[in-house]
Amino acid sequence: MPATPAYPPHSAPRLYVDVGLSDGAEIRLDGSHAHYLLKVLRIKQGDPLKLFDNRTGEYLAHVSAVGKRDLILMIDGKTREREAVPDLWLCTAPIKKDRFNWIAEKATELGVDRIIPVQTERTQSHNIRTEKLHAHMIEAAEQCERTALPSLDPLVKLTDMLEQWPSERHLFFADERIHQSGEGSFRKALVAHDGPAAILIGPEGGFSDTENEMIRALPQSVPVSLGPRILRADTAALAAVSLWMAGRGDWNPG
Repeated sequence: MPATPAYPPHSAPRLYVDVGLSDGAEIRLDGSHAHYLLKVLRIKQGDPLKLFDNRTGEYLAHVSAVGKRDLILMIDGKTREREAVPDLWLCTAPIKKDRFNWIAEKATELGVDRIIPVQTERTQSHNIRTEKLHAHMIEAAEQCERTALPSLDPLVKLTDMLEQWPSERHLFFADERIHQSGEGSFRKALVAHDGPAAILIGPEGGFSDTENEMIRALPQSVPVSLGPRILRADTAALAAVSLWMAGRGDWNPG
């Protein structure tokens, strides 16, 4: 019988598993998870670890059996429920692969509920490697002790997304053209527009004039400025998410 680890073991490895977890359940791990635990971390029978499933929460477990290429985990008990996630979507045009991966990682850390890659006239990258992008999101959640992952949509054309836009969801549209006019205060927009929300960020080079008009014609669209400085697309995405989280999200307890 393995010794009961200190509870909770803060140094224990933490992994996402795509199966529903419950107290007392046994889970067999193979493939990349098993390789990482056995070959990289040199985990042994009886060692503790934490698991989360993006469904029910986080659990403490221990290794009950070790094979050459797999291992069996025993769930000891739940440490946390799945966290509540602010109702914010991030709709953003794909950019260079490494920078788009970075957006997905940081959006996961910040607590975005859904990521929607959007194809625009000036989008330069159309090949979304969904599995790779999802792996970056999982790694961010594992390292930052998230118990929930954003959902990840396939690439959608801007026109199609706008045609299907839900009537109850505000679309905060980052429009670099409006700052000089003195309009588009994000702070004022957040005060005036409560409820389900999304942020729309364009590609490198911004939206075309036709796209700009199309977005503004959407009744739920709220044009906002991200300040006097020109921001790269990846910086703009995370700046906008941070502003929303501070104004309408869960960054302000109580």
